[in-house]
Amino acid sequence: MRFAFTHSQIALAAAAALASLATAPMVASAAGKAPGQYVTGDFHNHTTCSDGAISMQKLVKKATDKSEGTYGLDWFVQAGHGGNGNRNCTLAEDATLSTPAYPAVAGQGPTTTWTNSIGAAAIKGDGGGVGGNGNMWRWQSIQEFQYPLMEYLSAYKSQPLFMGLESVVAGHEHSSMSVITGQMPLSVDGATLPTTAGYTALGNANALAQWSYCFDRGDTDKSRGNVTGSAIGNNWNCAVPGSNSAADASWNATAQKLIPAGGAGTGTRGHLKTVEAMKWMAQYHPNGSYYVPAHLERAGPFNPDGNNGFNIEHLRNFNNAAPKVAFGFETQPGHGASSNRGEYQVKRNNFGGVLVDSVGGTTYGGTGVYGAQVGGVWDALLGEGRNFWFFASSDWHNRGSFGPDDRRSTQDFLPGEYQRDHVMVRNAGDKLRPQTIVDGLRTGNSFAASGQLIDRLSFVACASYKGGGGFRPDASAEALAVNAATKNTDIDTPRCATMGEKLVVKPGAEIVVAIVLRDPAGTNNSPYTFANPSLAQIGVNQPLNKPVLDHVDLIRGMVSGYKAPGSLDYAGEWPRNAAWLKEDGSTTGLAAVPAAAKNTTATVIKTFNGSGSTPWAAAHSGEDNSTFLKMSYRIPAVTSSQYIRLRGSNLPAAVPYETDAAGNPLSDLFTNASDTTKLRIPCTVVGANVPATGTNYTGTAIDGCPAHLPVVGGVKYVAYDVAAWADLWFYSNPIYIEVEGSTTVAGVK
Repeated sequence: MRFAFTHSQIALAAAAALASLATAPMVASAAGKAPGQYVTGDFHNHTTCSDGAISMQKLVKKATDKSEGTYGLDWFVQAGHGGNGNRNCTLAEDATLSTPAYPAVAGQGPTTTWTNSIGAAAIKGDGGGVGGNGNMWRWQSIQEFQYPLMEYLSAYKSQPLFMGLESVVAGHEHSSMSVITGQMPLSVDGATLPTTAGYTALGNANALAQWSYCFDRGDTDKSRGNVTGSAIGNNWNCAVPGSNSAADASWNATAQKLIPAGGAGTGTRGHLKTVEAMKWMAQYHPNGSYYVPAHLERAGPFNPDGNNGFNIEHLRNFNNAAPKVAFGFETQPGHGASSNRGEYQVKRNNFGGVLVDSVGGTTYGGTGVYGAQVGGVWDALLGEGRNFWFFASSDWHNRGSFGPDDRRSTQDFLPGEYQRDHVMVRNAGDKLRPQTIVDGLRTGNSFAASGQLIDRLSFVACASYKGGGGFRPDASAEALAVNAATKNTDIDTPRCATMGEKLVVKPGAEIVVAIVLRDPAGTNNSPYTFANPSLAQIGVNQPLNKPVLDHVDLIRGMVSGYKAPGSLDYAGEWPRNAAWLKEDGSTTGLAAVPAAAKNTTATVIKTFNGSGSTPWAAAHSGEDNSTFLKMSYRIPAVTSSQYIRLRGSNLPAAVPYETDAAGNPLSDLFTNASDTTKLRIPCTVVGANVPATGTNYTGTAIDGCPAHLPVVGGVKYVAYDVAAWADLWFYSNPIYIEVEGSTTVAGVK
């Protein structure tokens, strides 16, 4: 059946639901929330200040403008690598990006070196400037150049922008982070902007710059943030009060920071430094910082003698040290169009002469194995009741074989083009600001979607009771969810909970789960109009730029409480190489995974789709008359604490080389162009508009398999950006249900 609701009917049904749910066996309240909406953003990307291809001005425009070839994000964090770099990313490419305070400079663009644009003498710290290598430490770049430009652009364009960092992590690989203290003060709102070149910032990114100096592995500067060879400047001290900082063997008195020695034990010493970074953030900036390990499976498992990946115990250590700061991971990586999706690769690293895969060997539907595997690392963390959330990113650097304005890619997608984090930001009618954005990230009230598969989601759990005198709590919960989804907000009732929250109930309560989402009509950002080759294998004709949501999985796992450091089930490495990913692309399954890194209670308890025994139904928005899909499910007589989460895809179960018979994503091994012997999905559509690889294509209607796809035996095969647009997923963050007398969900309010 299909149902159409007017705005007034939805509101009346929601009000009735509130009244009826008042009799449910509840003891906790999630009410009293400040008003807000779900807004989209990106916090991991690169300009020429690190290893990106474009200026800050161009990246901001591409990410946040709403014109053709731009992607309309609601908020944006510019976050290049830590360490140092020699290019001045504040110089614009051309006059189209020129502004009064930052005009385009003839003969100088974003690849111009710092030495040739500001002069070598202006470069501070050790190893740069006069007589040095011409590189600028990231702390100076952020503090003196990038932040002022970002503040100016935020005011000039009336957009919520701020600075972050992709830290080069001591003991590990990379992490998306920021310290927002000082950034974008309220005084910027009324500032009179200059009409000529030059801008003096009203705020600052000093705290972020200090963190970069103190804790980024790529920063070996010992100057304390000062002018080279003097005490003029920041005079930073990186010690953490109450910790072991200055007594640690890695402490460098000149630098006033930890500089772990290399060689045997490098990774272990580096990890301890990073835990100190968590403590520093928790002490000095508990509400103004976040720390989210990036593409954390990519560099392989943790290497105690190097700087590689993250095992589950490291995530636990970070979260234990700073639960309000280290509250999630970026397990849906960027680089979605690369020859190895996400840049995850079989035998990617050499550890002491042993070739080691990225953890999991590859991605699974574009998501790393820690997040994609039901019952894996993410479920293990959620099974403890931790405040630990799922995030995605663009990790924009460049288009690979193509220029930054081309619609095709053999490497990256621009921020907002493919992956988006949809985050509930409670700004209560105020403009979006760094603090409310970071607060939103911290709550876990968010979901991530690729390829614009969905753009609205209301995910609700309410408590009910047996009987009910004609009251249908499933319909009432659905009405609450429809009302929230059509307004792009969430529920605000003491009787229900949504993503990132917990519902506390008495034993025996029934839980009504309501899901309302929107699969947006029209086209997404893909330039490809020909039929999805993956779906063509099963006889489905669906254009790549018009994906249709096929199904939604409701996943449940039990909560057993926090694991104690040092216990047998606290630490454990994901199985390496063929011990997990086999040559045929299958996996050995959770039996091979150590107890610390899995939660075997996690399972798909319901799959919704357009047909079957419990299909979703349509609801039409009273706001804009767009169509939403609504569905509900009952969890009867709960006796144990648990959580529920969602995922969904445009691909049904049993799509060859894409999904298994249960609808789980298969490894992306068979669409990774780095090994053409494993490519399996042909792309055979011949179109009238298939531009040559060497052209610059900015249109949106490539109607045949593009020229850059790999060819084997005269046949083109799905890979690169076509593989990404063919295989779309969304993931929600969880709702916790705490049953009185069972395990306490300690990490979530």
